[in-house]
Amino acid sequence: MRIKSLLAGAVAALALSGPALAQDIAITNGRILTGTSVIEKGTVVIRGGKVVSVGTGAAPAGLKVVDATGKVVTPGLVAVDAGLGGSEISSVTGSNDLGNAANSLTAAFDVSYGLDPWSFALPVARLGGITRAVVMPRHAGSGSGHAHDDSDFAGAGHGGFQTPGLFAGQAAVIKLNSGTDILVKPRVAMVAPFGEAGARVAGGARGAEFVLFKETLAEVRLYARNKAAYERAGLRGLSLSRADLEALIPVANGTMPLVVTVRRASDILQVLRLAQEEGVKVILDSAEEGWMVADQIAAARVPVLVNALANLPASLEMRGARMQNAAALHAAGVVIAIKGSDGTGRIREMRYNAGNAVSHGLPFDAALAAITVNPARIFGFEGQFGELKAGAAGDVVVWSGDPLEPLSQPSAVVVDGVEQPLQSRTLMLRDRYRTGGEGAMPPAYPQ
Repeated sequence: MRIKSLLAGAVAALALSGPALAQDIAITNGRILTGTSVIEKGTVVIRGGKVVSVGTGAAPAGLKVVDATGKVVTPGLVAVDAGLGGSEISSVTGSNDLGNAANSLTAAFDVSYGLDPWSFALPVARLGGITRAVVMPRHAGSGSGHAHDDSDFAGAGHGGFQTPGLFAGQAAVIKLNSGTDILVKPRVAMVAPFGEAGARVAGGARGAEFVLFKETLAEVRLYARNKAAYERAGLRGLSLSRADLEALIPVANGTMPLVVTVRRASDILQVLRLAQEEGVKVILDSAEEGWMVADQIAAARVPVLVNALANLPASLEMRGARMQNAAALHAAGVVIAIKGSDGTGRIREMRYNAGNAVSHGLPFDAALAAITVNPARIFGFEGQFGELKAGAAGDVVVWSGDPLEPLSQPSAVVVDGVEQPLQSRTLMLRDRYRTGGEGAMPPAYPQ
């Protein structure tokens, strides 16, 4: 019996990560929140991993039917500023592949190569309704984790390269299916700290970082125009490695967005000015004092990744933090995405954070958009996921109630047309030890 129990456990564990074929599914009779509209007692039809229709008609014949009567149906949630697949335990260095301290590889650091589809955190996040995530490298100004020690200062370091690096690296988009192929697209954005963290990187002053940033882009453009000269050592010495120079070309020409961690209102205005001067496409991350300059952010058409729970002056650059920030930014016309709580294991709390934003003035439909369609739009995936419409990925969650209410739980999670197991290692351990029955203890232990 012990061997049988162990084999059953092993099969259950493998089921969490094994590949599966897309199904043809019809989700019927639910209250459908498409991400942009509401359909009462609607039907979502998925074929070949894609949504083919969303409406009020009956389910086509021959499809697997999921009855969502009395339930709420939403697109799969999309997490931003996530560490999913790149960090198991942030404080355990060997399991954290989100931060890189090598000065010869900064902007070129690509988190997609360190992704772990067997991470215990992925099923936990999926149980929170998350089906896609933007995984970002960490730096000294990130919500959690540090890529560089605060005592570092700017200058020419080992090999003549800038040290520490001004850029944290490049983000990737993943999907939270139960198979091993979780990467959707690598190198979707560059990440860099500004404000206090960026000032430390540049030598201690904010003004120094802006000058350093402009000089870095000038070097990148010089390199891009003179690659042949660089190859034959006919170009002056540059402060970045070749890999970093190559990685920054799309940032310099405005085709890759730069995610800027910035908090203080005055710093936000300077970042907007810098983006305009340099022709750089920016996304503001955190922006706790964003409400103070919301009109300027909206006028610049710059989106914001909001920490909706920030309401304390944790530092002098967050003196104006308030929980009405998300509501004020939205009211001004800023496209916002709401982040999860710090730490990989708590990213699933983003829907709770969206609910808190609603309680502080953000309309419900805007809060739902901030964790579904808006993140996809911000990172260049509008229409591909994050909403229920024909042609979008078949990512659907059926909820027992209001998806922003903590007591509501998924009764079905579908990723790319495949219904996912509602299981995680934490739940398996709970079930194993809760009753104390057969298989609760390893065979080596006496019963």
